Amino acid sequence: MKNDIPKETEEKIQQLQLLEQNMQNFGLQKQKFQMELVEIENALKELKDVKKETYKIISNIMIATSPKDLKKELESKKEVINLRIKSLEKQETTIREKAEEIQKEVMSKLQKK
Repeated sequence: MKNDIPKETEEKIQQLQLLEQNMQNFGLQKQKFQMELVEIENALKELKDVKKETYKIISNIMIATSPKDLKKELESKKEVINLRIKSLEKQETTIREKAEEIQKEVMSKLQKK
């Protein structure tokens, strides 16, 4: 028995699958950034009480740095990660809306049969 789904509808279904993969990728990226954010926030909490020298790791080298400089660097990283998360969330929303639109289109075409 031959497939009764029109070529255009099949292409829309493939688009939906690609959009779903993209959303999964964005979700994984967002999760990675959220984990980094938690680590940074924990480090910032630890730095509150530190008055003497602190260390940061660059590659495989531990370098002495002041708590003030380290806090400034971590705050900057935190800001960048928050921006990345917001950007991913916007992209997710856009893709989700497009996927819903295509899904409605495909469903209406399949129900007409």
